[in-house]
Amino acid sequence: MKYDVVVMGGGLAGLLCGIRLTQSGLSCAMVSAGQNALHFSSGSLDLLTHLPDGQIAEKPLTMLSELKSQAPFHPYSLMGENQVTELARMAESILQQTGIRLKGSCEENHYRITPLGHKRMTWLSPESVPTIGLHQKMDVSKIAVVGIEGFLDFQPQMVADELQREGIQASAHYVHLPLLDRLRENPSEFRAINVARWLDRPENMDQIVGEISPLIADAEAVFMPACIGLDSEQPMLELQKRLGKQLYLLPTLPPSLLGIRLHEMLLRQFRRQGGIVMPGDKVTSVNHSEGRIESVQTRNHGDISLKAKHFVLATGSFFNNGLVAEFDRVYEPLMNLDLCEISERAKWTNQEFFASQPYMAFGVKTDENLRAQKAGKAIENLYVAGAVLGGFDPLTQGCGAGVSMISALFAANEIINEVSKNKAMQVEVAQ
Repeated sequence: MKYDVVVMGGGLAGLLCGIRLTQSGLSCAMVSAGQNALHFSSGSLDLLTHLPDGQIAEKPLTMLSELKSQAPFHPYSLMGENQVTELARMAESILQQTGIRLKGSCEENHYRITPLGHKRMTWLSPESVPTIGLHQKMDVSKIAVVGIEGFLDFQPQMVADELQREGIQASAHYVHLPLLDRLRENPSEFRAINVARWLDRPENMDQIVGEISPLIADAEAVFMPACIGLDSEQPMLELQKRLGKQLYLLPTLPPSLLGIRLHEMLLRQFRRQGGIVMPGDKVTSVNHSEGRIESVQTRNHGDISLKAKHFVLATGSFFNNGLVAEFDRVYEPLMNLDLCEISERAKWTNQEFFASQPYMAFGVKTDENLRAQKAGKAIENLYVAGAVLGGFDPLTQGCGAGVSMISALFAANEIINEVSKNKAMQVEVAQ
């Protein structure tokens, strides 16, 4: 099987890269092993919230030059300030085209309300998530936080207590929904996704409204766990209409409905544009020679190789086995690619639990075009995107999703430009 591009990895980076490539008319196959980090995410997307020295980045694009001086091997620093700015705006546009309703701008971060009621800075958030502008107060004064009886992944009292500390009148409530009694018998099944499958059914809406309405009579807005609207926002919007109150959803413990819905909408867009997805598959070997990859083989295709002119490595970090850690070494398992400088074993972690952990910055080393390096030399047609990249800490710097999307679009553009250049040369030779 032959394609223009093979993308290894079906997470946020792989999907954004694939969408951009197929938008440009290139044939693209994506090898996806299974669940990815989006299934465990809040649904909000970070661009840059802090510099390595801890300085807050309220307007992330204005902090890129300072970031480069502090972290010259950060993916943003390698790509350059102009490219990051342009691609951040492109990412917003592509997400909008997929039909994902997000609020926020790369020009300035905002706060989202977390499942514990705290404020956390971010770039883009689902429309259904409660947010606050920087240096602003929430625009509602009376909030009813409604949990579901028996659902342990969301504690309304903790959220209400934190909101009260912010000077907001907040009350905590539990709603008993008899339609969930069957799930309630098995705590391991009482998770957000399973709950949503029941709450999303139109025939259950009357019962849901009837149980919740008496609890929220005095409230201006309602906060609930994100347990409704698995396939689309329509059930949530219908519930909001029937309640007659502004309804907001807070992400729950994984698996996260908001993260899963984001993944599914990106996946649908990729397929709509002609992308080929190979789910539940995994690249097992890479055939390369003279600084180029010729083909890859996968677990499900046996001896049938996937051939392409270009390849993208978007296999994720330790969570997705894009990187593997043993007691005394870290390595990239597919090709044993060069990694960013890794210190001695004793310095992989920081004893301060909430401090930046050195191992978070481990990843594949690339040149300025994000081409992977092996034995100090760049592989001409292998680009790297997402969490498998080295040189950044996605948690303490608040840039995980941003690095994934921007590096993915950067890699896609590099491939598109290379293909266009080759076509132009072929036309010139033919003439």
